[in-house]
Amino acid sequence: MPVAFDEVVERITEAARHVEADEGASPVLVAVVREFRAKLAKAEKRATDGVPGHDSVMELEQAGDSAKAAAEADPGLSTDSRESVLAAHLAICKLKAGA
Repeated sequence: MPVAFDEVVERITEAARHVEADEGASPVLVAVVREFRAKLAKAEKRATDGVPGHDSVMELEQAGDSAKAAAEADPGLSTDSRESVLAAHLAICKLKAGA
C-alpha cells in the first residue's frame, strides 16, 4: 500500500511534537527536526491537489536524512522520540519510492 502525503505530514508533525517535548533531546536535534517541519510546511504550500512536487519530496528526504542521523546520535533522546523521527524518515522514503 503506497504511503500518502497525509501520512508523511502526520509522521513529521508527530516527530516534531515528540522531540520538542523531550527534555533529553539535544538542541541540535531540536533544530534539525524543526527544519524538517519547515520543509514540510514548504511542501504543503507547494503541493498541487495534496500531492507534493518532486523537488519538495527531495527536500523532505534530505531533511529526513539529517533528522534520522541526529536522532540516532542523540544519547539523551527518549525511545519514543527516536522512534517517531525514524517513522517520519521512513514515511518520506516510502513516499519517494512510491511504496
